[in-house]
Amino acid sequence: MSRTVEATAHTSAPVLAAYRYCEAITGQQARNFAYGIRLLPTDKRQAMSALYAFSRRVDDIGDGTLEPAAKQRRLEDTRAVLARVKDGRIDDDDTDPVAVALADAARRFPLPLEGLDELIDGVLMDVRGETYETWDELRGYCRCVAGAIGRLSLGVFGTVPGAPDADRAFEYADTLGLALQLTNILRDVREDAGNGRTYLPAEDLAKFGCAAGFEGPVPPPGSDFTGLVHFEVKRARALFAEGFRLLPMLDRRSGACVAAMAGIYHRLLTRIAADPEAVLRGRVSLPGREKAFVAVRGLSGLDARAIGRRESVRRRG
Repeated sequence: MSRTVEATAHTSAPVLAAYRYCEAITGQQARNFAYGIRLLPTDKRQAMSALYAFSRRVDDIGDGTLEPAAKQRRLEDTRAVLARVKDGRIDDDDTDPVAVALADAARRFPLPLEGLDELIDGVLMDVRGETYETWDELRGYCRCVAGAIGRLSLGVFGTVPGAPDADRAFEYADTLGLALQLTNILRDVREDAGNGRTYLPAEDLAKFGCAAGFEGPVPPPGSDFTGLVHFEVKRARALFAEGFRLLPMLDRRSGACVAAMAGIYHRLLTRIAADPEAVLRGRVSLPGREKAFVAVRGLSGLDARAIGRRESVRRRG
């Protein structure tokens, strides 16, 4: 009997209900994420939904309308729930379905749950309104809010036995998270500005004459906004190239999930590079048919095999 069937057969009704709750949140609020995890077997899909639902709770506090002090209290309350999960103090009949699902996922998989503490730390940085002078500073933030999620996801996926360089899998998962987050930052540059947030490094903004910010549908007068976007796109593409080295280390369905999720953002990055000012006019996105194509491509294993061949040549060289 497969692990998936065994896990489902021995899962209590309250836990199954908790997972359904988390999957509903994921399906409603994370379209790109949902495209990827639908390729996973049941137990891994449930665990990823639990991770998403908890992460979404943290993000929603940070993005909500409460005063900063109230947000900090809510985030620390959420950290206390996480501590109960880590300590095994969540019962199946607990009133918090996200905590119930996350606790069960942590029993099934070796999840580095301290990554969710890092996520809370990153959102606290948002609440405090922190800005970033250099890429190194921004990378630290991205590691909290996205790299940590990559590492948690790898705890669900695992690596195939005997995969070359498997000891670097968490590093690659972290880097892929950075690539996705930098793509998000580029896509949301105007929306974030409207919310009083600036993520791109101040030294980059100054270099391209964009220090005045992005309050309207056109770049700041006299700026080289296209140059700025292409500069950040190049950085993101380098992160993707390194992070994609994770794919050959994963089993077929886990690799398909990662290839689908990351592939959607990689294509989004290409679309942003083709028309940089589009991010100032509205949210750039991919149509559903293109997302479906990326998912099918990921399921075929084409990307993983191509990367595997390149890595094999690199190691021999």
